[in-house]
Amino acid sequence: MARRETPVAGPGSRALVVDVIRSATSISRVELAELTGLTQASISNIVRDLIADGVIHETGSVDSIRGKPRKLLAIRPANRFGIGFQVGPETVTCVAVDLTGGVVGREVVALGPGPLETFLAGRFDDFTAGLDLPRDRVEGLAIVAPTAPEWGAVRSALADSLRIPILVENDAAAAALGEFWSRRVSREQAFGSVYLSQGIGAGLVFGGALFRGASFDAGELGHLSIAYDGRPCPCGNRGCVERYASMAATVEAARAVPSLAGAGYDTIARAAVSGNAEAFQVIDAAAGYLAAAVTSMVNLLDLGRLVLTGPGVAIAGSIYARRLRTHLAETAHARHRHEVVVELSAQPRDAASIGAAALVVQASIAPGHTQGVTQGQ
Repeated sequence: MARRETPVAGPGSRALVVDVIRSATSISRVELAELTGLTQASISNIVRDLIADGVIHETGSVDSIRGKPRKLLAIRPANRFGIGFQVGPETVTCVAVDLTGGVVGREVVALGPGPLETFLAGRFDDFTAGLDLPRDRVEGLAIVAPTAPEWGAVRSALADSLRIPILVENDAAAAALGEFWSRRVSREQAFGSVYLSQGIGAGLVFGGALFRGASFDAGELGHLSIAYDGRPCPCGNRGCVERYASMAATVEAARAVPSLAGAGYDTIARAAVSGNAEAFQVIDAAAGYLAAAVTSMVNLLDLGRLVLTGPGVAIAGSIYARRLRTHLAETAHARHRHEVVVELSAQPRDAASIGAAALVVQASIAPGHTQGVTQGQ
C-alpha cells in the first residue's frame, strides 16, 4: 500500500486512525500503519496526540517475530461521554454513551410544559448530574427527531444556554451511526440501517461517515416506490413502501381483520410472534413489502451489512429479518459475490437516542466525519 506522507496529520488522518482502532478493539502501531497506509511518523504523531487527549491508551503488548513486543492500543471508554436526546410526541429518551458507544445511562421522561429549549436544557443538567458525569468530559448533546431540519431555533437556544456543541440529526441517520459505532463495524464496509417506525428511514455509512446527500435528506427509504401505479403518498409519489410497510400502514391493514380491528401496532406484532395466524399474515405481508424496497437499496449501493432497528422491529423483528434475509439471498444482485449480512438491533426502541450520543462521540474524537452537521457552541 502506498504511504500517505503527512508530516502534520490532519483531521482526516486522525479520524482514520480512530476508526481503525475502534473497529479492531486493540491493535499495534505497526498494524495501524499497514491498515491505514500512513507513514510510521504520522502514526506516531497521531497516536501520541490521542494518548495525550485521553482518547486511547496502551493496553498491553503482543510478541513480535522481530523480538521486541509490540504495544497494543485501544479506545479508553470512560474518558469522555456523549449525550443523546430522542424527542417524541410525549416523551424524551435520554442516553449517555462512552467512547465505544456503550450505554452508561438511560431514562425516559415526559415532555414538560413551557419552551422546549428550556425543558431540554434542564433535562441535560439533571441527567448528567444524576449519572455523576464530569461536565468537562461531556462532549456535547445531540437531538434526534423525525424532522431534524426544523430544530434550528431550539438548537441555537440550547447552544447559548449550555455552552457545549449541539448537534441535530434525524432518527434514522442517527440510529445507523450508533449501530455502526457500537458494533465496531469497519470503515471499509458499506453499511446500512433500516429504521422502521411510523415512517421508514434508512441510514448509510460509507468510509466511517454518514452519507447525507445534497440537502441532508439521504435515506428516505420510505419514499422508494414499489408500485408505480400504487397507493398515493403525501409526498406526491405513488406506491411508496411507507404506504405498505410502516407501522401506521400495518395498523391500517389490520383493520380489515375483524379480530385485529382497532389493535395497536405492538398488540398486532405480539400476536404475530405468539402464533396468531392472522396477525402473522399482516406483519409478514408488511415485511415482504419492506424486503422488496430494501433489496433495491442494497442493489443500488452494494451494501454488505444491514441492521434492522426502530420501534417497528422491537417485538416482531425476527419476522422482518427472516423475510429480508430470504429475499436478499434469492434476488440481491451481488449475492454470488458476497453475502449481505442482516442483523437485528439489540436496542431498537433506543437506537436513535444511542446513535445521537454516538454522533457526539464521533464528532469529538474522530473529526473529519461530521462536516455539515448542524451544530453550535
